[in-house]
Amino acid sequence: MSFRIGLCQMGGSDAQDIYSNKQETWQKASSMVRRAKDAGCDIVCLPEMWNTPYANRYFEPYAETEDGDTVSRMSALAGELGIYLAGGTISEREENRVYNTAYVFDRNGRIIGKHRKAHLFDVDIEGGIRFMESETLSSGDCATVIDTEFGRIGIAICFDVRFPEFFRKMTLEGAKMIILPAAFSKKTGTDHWHLAMRSRAVDNQVYFAAVSPAYAEGGIYEAYGHSLVSDPWGKVIAEAGTGEEIVYADIDFEYVDSVRQQLPLLRARRPEIY
Repeated sequence: MSFRIGLCQMGGSDAQDIYSNKQETWQKASSMVRRAKDAGCDIVCLPEMWNTPYANRYFEPYAETEDGDTVSRMSALAGELGIYLAGGTISEREENRVYNTAYVFDRNGRIIGKHRKAHLFDVDIEGGIRFMESETLSSGDCATVIDTEFGRIGIAICFDVRFPEFFRKMTLEGAKMIILPAAFSKKTGTDHWHLAMRSRAVDNQVYFAAVSPAYAEGGIYEAYGHSLVSDPWGKVIAEAGTGEEIVYADIDFEYVDSVRQQLPLLRARRPEIY
């Protein structure tokens, strides 16, 4: 089964008035999703924390529940356009916890996937950077694979990509593509973005679609950009620059099967000795 995917590399919200910023950011997001639909996309993806300033101090005040405005708007938009919408991630509140959560909607606007970031980015280097997501966010506790008319697709978030076993689990559960909303910094992006995405694609012989926020110099968080799609052979078949744009790629799951036949990595596994 073949289809077209669109990755919306958009700038996120700033940190002035929460309500008006979310309204403005939603208008930008929905406009990009509509453009991707008009370009023939069956699946459209938004980036990580696209309507929340990317800093610990904003995750709680910007958090919404599952029945909040943002999820409702994404659901309605997916249903109106008749697309699958991988809604990036938002700051989600459930009772007294806050999560970095990705929602996925089908062509009727129904939630068919919900992934909470499983691996939180905690780093505290003496004399250097300190960024502790666990001070604000709680972690999810599962891998997420969704069913579509094209086949199974895995959903993960940013730092999850650093853990190869997580993606092998999704692959063994039938995923032929992984969608990863992610906000690498300029430093880690320069060194590891392409390497990490292509490695997970090659390791598991899947398409890998990584969608980043746009780079904003001097912003609260300077994301790397370079949203991309790697094919199962590890070739980057579509890539953005650093600014706001939509990246398009045509996906053919029959090619996944072909690659797995040519190089039978999954069949040659010997988990009993690992």
